[in-house]
Amino acid sequence: MSRTVTQPLREGFTTGTAATGAALAALILLRTGRAPQNVDVPLPPFMPAAGEDSFSGRCARDRRVLPVSHCAPGLARELLERPVPELESYLMSGQTPGPDENAALKAAHASIRKDGGDDPDATSGALITASVVLRDCPARPLPPDDQDFTHIEGGPGVGRVTMPGLPLPVGAAAINPAPREQLRFALGREAARLAALGAPCPPLTVIVSVPRGADIARHTFNPRLGIVDGISILGTQGTVRPYSHAAWRATIEQGLRVALATGCRTVCLSTGRRSEKLLMARYPDLAPQCFIQAADFAEFSLREAGSLPFERLVWGCFFGKLAKLAQGHAYTHARDADLDMAALAELCRKAGAACAPAVAACVTAAHALELLLADPAGADALAVVARLAAQTARNFAGRPVALHLFHTDGRELLAL
Repeated sequence: MSRTVTQPLREGFTTGTAATGAALAALILLRTGRAPQNVDVPLPPFMPAAGEDSFSGRCARDRRVLPVSHCAPGLARELLERPVPELESYLMSGQTPGPDENAALKAAHASIRKDGGDDPDATSGALITASVVLRDCPARPLPPDDQDFTHIEGGPGVGRVTMPGLPLPVGAAAINPAPREQLRFALGREAARLAALGAPCPPLTVIVSVPRGADIARHTFNPRLGIVDGISILGTQGTVRPYSHAAWRATIEQGLRVALATGCRTVCLSTGRRSEKLLMARYPDLAPQCFIQAADFAEFSLREAGSLPFERLVWGCFFGKLAKLAQGHAYTHARDADLDMAALAELCRKAGAACAPAVAACVTAAHALELLLADPAGADALAVVARLAAQTARNFAGRPVALHLFHTDGRELLAL
């Protein structure tokens, strides 16, 4: 008898880890004249520790060796075409060689291709580039562990924050705090290592850029969050765990914070893009920031939304998610939350639906819904299920939740 062997899912790495690896490769080229083929990247969080592998009293959670796609002298081409303000003095003085020049190096750049592993997102396959520039030494020399030793900026393809509610100020490059810390730790540690070998390093400016970043960002939540013109550089752990619940929950939390900070009084939660579009059509006067895709995280998203001072909470979904919510499921993914068809059929029977026995035999919620829509008492049965779902949502949120049930053809079947 043959047995199927399930292979473990492959972890990827974040845009923050890709940017850190690219910056390390560029720094190594600057200080040694050698373009590395691979780089050993420290992964956050960085914990207090002493010993040979520590830097500034901390050590990395883990490390990951990444292949370097490209490494060359000078600034990345996109920075020569669209320089950021931090580089204007270098470009005007002629101190910074272009990508094909071999003058004494003041700048170098490298790229690493982001790999999302077995849970790819819109940024998987994107080239994440870091240009590293040697700054003029200040009057007071900065040691590598000084917070000001590494200055970090975003270039073309990295988004800009335009709305409050994110962990970055308005106007900042969308490089989140953890990747900034990862960059400072990795580059400071490498600079200290090189200094110990007799090659002291002046302070650094790092500019992260992403060719095609603005195009890629259109397929992310960035426009909704008020992050414009590029992707975000992210990653609290440095790696991407396949189908990570933590990543989804962080996205929901971030969306709720932005909604609150931008003045949304109503927040509309949906289970996916299709139901979100239908909610948007139902509430055309609400700003896009008022709409949050909660996916299968019913309890988590409703609890988080209920804990914030929104005036109104709204939930929109299709029948399968509604029935699971009615049955009290906190998480509604099919892998973890089976729909109890017998229990659903019993509700239908009590509501007088003649199709109840057929509902009990259904394999999918979609089939059960079509039976109910054809039954004279089907509307009553749907109302019973919806009231139970609304009660579950209220229990999760700690206060009332308006509910909308949609058909996959776009009709609104019910609103409570």
